[in-house]
Amino acid sequence: MKDSSLKELMCDLGRSMFDRGLTHGSTGNISARNEDGDILVTPTGSSFGRLKPEDIVTVTTSGQIIGKKNPTKELFLHKAFYENKESNTGAVFHLHSTYSVAYSMLPDLDEDNVFPALTPYSIMLLGRVKLIPFFVPGDMALGEAIKGVAGKSSAVLLANHGPVVAGKNLETAANAIEELENTAKLALILSGAKPLLLSNTNITDVINKFKIKWD
Repeated sequence: MKDSSLKELMCDLGRSMFDRGLTHGSTGNISARNEDGDILVTPTGSSFGRLKPEDIVTVTTSGQIIGKKNPTKELFLHKAFYENKESNTGAVFHLHSTYSVAYSMLPDLDEDNVFPALTPYSIMLLGRVKLIPFFVPGDMALGEAIKGVAGKSSAVLLANHGPVVAGKNLETAANAIEELENTAKLALILSGAKPLLLSNTNITDVINKFKIKWD
């Protein structure tokens, strides 16, 4: 896909998320990798609801910044996935979405896989979602923490912060992060209700049928 088309799609997806309340104000960021390996990323301080293609910043493989604005200060979150050779990442979304952030604050979450087995779709689109402990925003150590799991998981939940999800392209990553937010919403709604979860056999069947990376 040409850079111009990638930029248009980033704006369309971002606007859709903003209009549906998945992000607010100037929170969140989106990136995509072009055919040359450069990263196209939303600028710092930008709102998903008012993104324009000309606002998107290009960060070349050599580190050169091309654009009218500066890239998001959370670019390192995206690079953590792109730089991992085990991942086939073409796009990354990061949101401060309400249900995901709220869920990340609950005590006693399984850091290796934060969500209970509520639906097959979270398994299919997300695999295991790792919980990353709290870091002060902008702390580069957060990028290193994500690098440690990027080859094993395409989705992480940052404690008290929000999700970061990678995908093979923009639409795949967008669908996955929306699935993560919906899973967090379901988990909160059902909290304390003792829902009937998928069995280990159910989970294994989903993993095998859709060839999900799980370990």
